[in-house]
Amino acid sequence: MKRALLGLTMWMMCCLSACPPPAFCQEEYQFNLSEIEKEIEKKPYSIGGFVEFRPVLFGLDRSGASYQMKFRDEDRGATEKQYNFGLRLEGSFEKGPAGAYLRTDSSLRHGYQGWSDDITLSEGYLSLKPNPSFILSVGKKAVQWGKGYAFNPVAFVSRPKDTENPTEALEGYYMITADLIKSFRGPLQTLAFTPVLLPVTRTINQDFGEQDGLNLAAKLYLLLWDTDVDLVLFTGDSRTTRYGLDFAKNLKTNFEIHGEMARITDFDKKGIDTDGSLSTHKSDVMLALLGIRYLTANEVTFIIEYYHNGGGIGENDARNFFRFVDLAYDVYTSTGDASRLAEASQLYNKALAESKPMRDYLYCRASWKEPFDILYFTPSVTSIVNLADWSLSFSPEFVYSPKTNLEFKLLGAFLMGGEHTEYGEKRYDYKIELRIRHYF
Repeated sequence: MKRALLGLTMWMMCCLSACPPPAFCQEEYQFNLSEIEKEIEKKPYSIGGFVEFRPVLFGLDRSGASYQMKFRDEDRGATEKQYNFGLRLEGSFEKGPAGAYLRTDSSLRHGYQGWSDDITLSEGYLSLKPNPSFILSVGKKAVQWGKGYAFNPVAFVSRPKDTENPTEALEGYYMITADLIKSFRGPLQTLAFTPVLLPVTRTINQDFGEQDGLNLAAKLYLLLWDTDVDLVLFTGDSRTTRYGLDFAKNLKTNFEIHGEMARITDFDKKGIDTDGSLSTHKSDVMLALLGIRYLTANEVTFIIEYYHNGGGIGENDARNFFRFVDLAYDVYTSTGDASRLAEASQLYNKALAESKPMRDYLYCRASWKEPFDILYFTPSVTSIVNLADWSLSFSPEFVYSPKTNLEFKLLGAFLMGGEHTEYGEKRYDYKIELRIRHYF
């Protein structure tokens, strides 16, 4: 399979590089002095980023399974405070066909465990662009595959989005990638092919999957009849083979529909018995997303997405896990034996640690740009519903940008759900945070 994909990659690269556009696409070259002057004035480098202060207040749920596994019988009070300081540095340099890009994220945090810090190279790669139709990149890069806003089932070589902040830039992986692009006139307006080579060793991409492996991925993009379509394929040593398809189409200027579908072969599908034991079996699973984006005349944007995670655990498995935590906590409080709670914590990391570990979710978001003519102000509300147990998160958000380089964001997240439900068993009942960013 890997040889076939590599052969297809090489064949597509040769065809797209050698194939000229149709004769009717070729136009006579026109000398434009103003464009040349703009290129001369353009600086070869850019530097930017932001500094951030983000205090957070958590309202703890001491009866939740996540709290009991983490803190046991500690009396941490009703709330917990956290203070976050962040710095992002971005820089790029272009000289002729060569270029370089760098993005680092640094954080300093003070929480219940004291101070902690982290510096991450989020992206850092070199690129070569000998002509507008071909780009070669080598290094750590974040690629964006998929059309979904909050979820991307076909993002085979990307980290999962934070559903509380899906537009935030993600950390990339070390890879070699190319982009080959051709434009046409007719029903097929654009054709682009993107092959990706992603190695996994003990020192790079360790968290991607099995180590000492080589992985290949490819995306074929078509702009066909004003519809964006991607065909995606992944195979390699670190993860099982998977196939994907996505699309996006503007039915009207203010109404867009999009979707994704992915098939993962030989997936380790998990189950949890009533005694808390974990079982796995190999199975091909399907991931799917269907969504819409609608803009009203008064600048209200609605985004609705249904997400199906065929590899997630079922409702009965989740209830079995939460009952096992209850039993383990009862044993701990009566005997002082924490071994079962340790087992529950390990089970959680194996089966429920993902952002959306169960099978069916509904994402809804509404944002209103400058309501009642209040300049630079955008309120929003977001909700994510677990369609199996009907627990949910409800998140109001207020963004104010009095200057182009200054942003204030007040965000609340309120979790609602009964006993033995995903959101009802979280570590906190609510979270309120203020984010202040100054861009430079």
